[in-house]
Amino acid sequence: MKAILVKKGSGAALADVEIPEISEGEVLVKMKVCGLCGTDIEKIRGEYVASMPIVGHEPAGVVAGKGVGVEGLEIGDRVFVHHHVPCGECFYCKHGSETMCPSYRSSNIFPGGFAEYFRVPKWNVQHGAILKLPDGVSFEEGSLIEPLACCIRAINRWNIEGSDSVLVVGAGPLGLMHALLLMIKGIKPIVSDIKPSRLEMARKLGVSYTLDANNDVEQQVKSMTDGRGVDYAITASGSISAMNQALRAIRKGGRLCLFGVPSKGSVLDYDISEIFNSEISILTNYGATEKETNEALRLIERNGKLFSSIITHRYSIDEFSKAVEASISGEALKVVIYSS
Repeated sequence: MKAILVKKGSGAALADVEIPEISEGEVLVKMKVCGLCGTDIEKIRGEYVASMPIVGHEPAGVVAGKGVGVEGLEIGDRVFVHHHVPCGECFYCKHGSETMCPSYRSSNIFPGGFAEYFRVPKWNVQHGAILKLPDGVSFEEGSLIEPLACCIRAINRWNIEGSDSVLVVGAGPLGLMHALLLMIKGIKPIVSDIKPSRLEMARKLGVSYTLDANNDVEQQVKSMTDGRGVDYAITASGSISAMNQALRAIRKGGRLCLFGVPSKGSVLDYDISEIFNSEISILTNYGATEKETNEALRLIERNGKLFSSIITHRYSIDEFSKAVEASISGEALKVVIYSS
């Protein structure tokens, strides 16, 4: 079968490998669609080392095989599969830090979501990583469950309410997902980006306030908030400039969510005394749990076409290098990989 594998020092390449064999409690899935994420790009470049060098963690497909002891799933079921799951029993899980669970990053689908078939380990199966897709949810929509779940977790952790003002820095796929979630909650977010095409997409999705990040976002935001700044800012970009922009646009006593993944070695040059004196709270968000993936599936079941409208480019596994190029160049917004 065809699969995209990451080799240290040489990036990602299409390989011909054996279809994974499954053991007791495991499931074999035939991939239909898998989203390409910014962390996949960073893994290919060798810039992301927080988890295994396995690419493709937004897969949707069909159950093609199941091991002894697997219940609740049948051959032919249409599914989404989450690559990481927490134990639910350790100190971190019991204290609301499930994605910091020692077990969370210890298992993964093999050889990854960018493969014609992949194996779901027993741990993931037992801990609710496989969700059945309702008939009305397409494979493309199913591939958006994981990134949407991550956005849901970030917003839920801050308990953002309808009366709050929110700046989303970055109108890429995740920034737009944040914006859509906020609008569903009755919030009118402000979205900034350096690319006019992405701001245009935000407006098409219903975002009322868009800002050109090439200009002074801090002053633009303050002019919209009686000189205060926003209550919340979410950086949907891992760039240092985005983080600086967000910090300067927050009001005193405001809150910042660092959502976009910074490259390893990134250093933020910012006067910490300003953060202290302004009593700004900073929260980071890593991944999602099955609580959020199930919430994401329910949202997609009701709003699938809205969320899937951010998908702009589709490629086969054979065209993976083109998909990466389109993503890096900014030509594409959200890219998905197809398998027959």
